[in-house]
Parts: sequence; C-alpha cells; structure tokens
Amino acid sequence: MKNVELQAIASQLKHPTGEKGIEMANMMHETNINMTLHSIQNLNLAKGNKVLELGHGNARHVSHLFQQTDDLTYYGLEISDLMFYEAQQINNHFVANKKASFFLYDGNHIPFQDAFFDKIFTVNTLYFWKEPEKFLLEIYKVLKEKGVFSLTFAEESFMKQLPFTRYEFELYSTEKAQELIQKTPFKVIKKEISTEKIKNKTGELVERAFTTLVLEK
Repeated sequence: MKNVELQAIASQLKHPTGEKGIEMANMMHETNINMTLHSIQNLNLAKGNKVLELGHGNARHVSHLFQQTDDLTYYGLEISDLMFYEAQQINNHFVANKKASFFLYDGNHIPFQDAFFDKIFTVNTLYFWKEPEKFLLEIYKVLKEKGVFSLTFAEESFMKQLPFTRYEFELYSTEKAQELIQKTPFKVIKKEISTEKIKNKTGELVERAFTTLVLEK
C-alpha cells in the first residue's frame, strides 16, 4: 500500500469524513466493540450516573450502556462532524427522551462545568491526544470527587505492526500510559490487560492485546 493510502487510513481513523468515513466508522464499531464493552464494564455504572464518552464514533454501542442500570444520562463528545450526526441518528430514541446528548468539541478542551460527571470513558482515542497530560487534567476537572475514568487502548506491540500507525498516531504501552498518568493527580485503581482475536484488512484472524486502566479522582 502506498504512503498516501496509509496516511488516508490514519486520517479517517482519527477524524472520519465522507462516505469512506461512514464505512470506517462501521468497521471500527465491529472491530472495537469488545474493547468498548470492557471499558464500560470497568465503570461499574450505578443508578443516576452521568456518563461522558470521549470520541464516540457512530455510537452504536450506546444502547448497551443503557442496559447496565436505570436512570443513566449519557453525553458524547466527538471531533468529527460526520460521527456527531451519525451518532444522533442511530440513537435518536435516546436523544428524543433526553437520555443521550451528543456534542462537537475541539479534542482539547472539555466544554462542561467542573465536577459534572460520575464516570468517563474512552476507547482508542489516546493515540490522537495532542497534549496528553493537559487533556488528562481536563478529564480530571470535569469528574466528581471519587469519579472514575476508564481508559482503553490497544497495546503498542500490536499497533506498531499496522503500517498506517506511523502517521498521526502516538502509540502507548501499558507502562508508557501509566507514566503519563503519574504526572497527574489521578490514582490507578485497576489495570486489566486482555487479548482478543480480530479480523485484519485481509480477513485473517490476528491476536490483539489491549489495556484498560481505571483511574479515580
């Protein structure tokens, strides 16, 4: 595959646009659903929680989140206009009932008041954070005291095998992510390292290692 094609894939993974973006979002949903469910499970959602997701993609997984407990309110933040509109269409029932709200943002500043959320999660966005330490402090700020943040990402050892990750991606091992977190007031309360079989671009099954770090304010 040519460099320009690899760059295009990396760009779509970071910020889906156009028809290719919809295809990419559907593929990402299928490929990442297990990671997403792990991240949600580690939130230990409780009745009445306000939950924020950073980088929700097409948000086909949101219905699963509402199956966890009663009286949840979900907020999604996304840098992609396309994913913002797709997520609202797919979850129009939850939006109409004021259970889910979707917002566009710049990927750096979280536009909510301090101590607003009980739980926050994100899956496969860490690689694209422009200023990771500052962004973690943004997350910390909008969490309530004792609030929980579930951070899920694929291991560097797997990601570096994918040719497009040399563009736009900052790869993380568990250790590197923990070193980043140590620069912030967050406490790591759980570390879960998992492996799964996923299909690659040619349809072959490959093993992917991924990590969920559960952080508490």
